[in-house]
Amino acid sequence: MSVAVVTDSTAYLPTGFAQRHAVQVVPLHVSVQSAEPVPEHEFDSGRLLAAWDRKQRVTTSGASVGEFAAAYREALSSGADGVVSIHLSRRLSGTWDAARLAAREVDPERVRVVDSRSAAMGLGFAALGAAESARCGASLSAVESRAALIAQRTRTLFSVQTLEHLRRGGRIGAAAAVLGTALAIKPLLHVHEGRVELLEKVRTTARAHARLLDLVCRSAEEGPVSVAIHHLAAPEWAERLAEQLRRHASAALECVVSEVGPVVGAHIGPGALGAVVLPGGWRPTA
Repeated sequence: MSVAVVTDSTAYLPTGFAQRHAVQVVPLHVSVQSAEPVPEHEFDSGRLLAAWDRKQRVTTSGASVGEFAAAYREALSSGADGVVSIHLSRRLSGTWDAARLAAREVDPERVRVVDSRSAAMGLGFAALGAAESARCGASLSAVESRAALIAQRTRTLFSVQTLEHLRRGGRIGAAAAVLGTALAIKPLLHVHEGRVELLEKVRTTARAHARLLDLVCRSAEEGPVSVAIHHLAAPEWAERLAEQLRRHASAALECVVSEVGPVVGAHIGPGALGAVVLPGGWRPTA
């Protein structure tokens, strides 16, 4: 059977990956000063930073039930027998709920929705793996299972310059944010069971980046891994980390670099740097 794969714009797939692997991307939205929300792909990181410089409030919102329903109907009317839709953690966003409602409206038997329990390439890798399984002719249930398995195996780690953006967006507790600010730490965080949690307290940005490198290299020691390096307005840091990873684990590493967009960027702030690690990689084994 033919299975279409859908994800949302917070997957932050590297340029060209969605088209190359036939993944349909439904955009989330961004608004400045309560203006009409615009799709994420129309609002780049430069506009986000400019809004912050002007002390403007940036808010984010998910895709609507109608937008997801339209994407599913388009896929089915174009010849797909089923759809697997993989999205941002339901504990971080209402996106998964909207996708589930849309699936119920369109055809709950032929549209399956997967909670990645992560963000960025934590769901991007799941979408790519699902798309590759679909390309190889896997059934709807098999494609859904492949996406869920990859999502379960990914590990998302990141450092931020301040916890204030996460606190304002309600993605981390106020007590943790105040503690981090008071101690002037550069926290290393991770996404655990779909939530953002503090992993380690690190005193400097350099040490946080070194710890990221160490954790990813340890994962690569156990076999092949796919890694995505993400950043917001920190391309030099991202490329440096990617080069260090390739040098330390070149025999076992697939590494891509992608800047996060404003939906996630609004909650992590400029200078954020992270890595999504997927042991075994996203491509099906022979």
